[in-house]
Amino acid sequence: MSEKQNNRNETQTFRFKFTGVMLAVLILLLALCAAGVGLTTWQFIDFLKDDVSSVYDWMKYVLLYFVSIFLAVLVLAMLIKSQYAITEKELISQFGIIRTKHEIKKIYSVRLFRGSNKLTVYFDDFKTKYIVIVVKEIWYHDFIEALIARNEKISFDFITPDEEKDSDQNKKK
Repeated sequence: MSEKQNNRNETQTFRFKFTGVMLAVLILLLALCAAGVGLTTWQFIDFLKDDVSSVYDWMKYVLLYFVSIFLAVLVLAMLIKSQYAITEKELISQFGIIRTKHEIKKIYSVRLFRGSNKLTVYFDDFKTKYIVIVVKEIWYHDFIEALIARNEKISFDFITPDEEKDSDQNKKK
């Protein structure tokens, strides 16, 4: 079995590249969740010292714990499992627990915009259905190669910064 065929049969994953701002927001959300659990625990201890017969208060604390823990799990899932996976037949983009699957045979082309340094996968020849791939720049070649190894009909091209500016100016007119 050749190396290309072997690569074609195994799943290749490419981790999502978070921007600094996005990473800071996710960490801030985790800190807010921890603060929510801490504040709820502090109030719950005070509640236990008083009259504990109120169903409303019990439900309030259960809900506050549930929301804080649920949001923390969502944020942690995003940090741990944000990736693109290329299987034999599908391109899977996963952002935490949110997962979308795209058939590789429906991919029309891949384009690298050198000016903005974005890699875009198009699913039709009209370029109306697409996704922007957010991975490390050094993985662009491996990502494109993995897609083309699974569907040789996928075309690849790149747009220079000058062509990108011209295209943006034509769209504004």
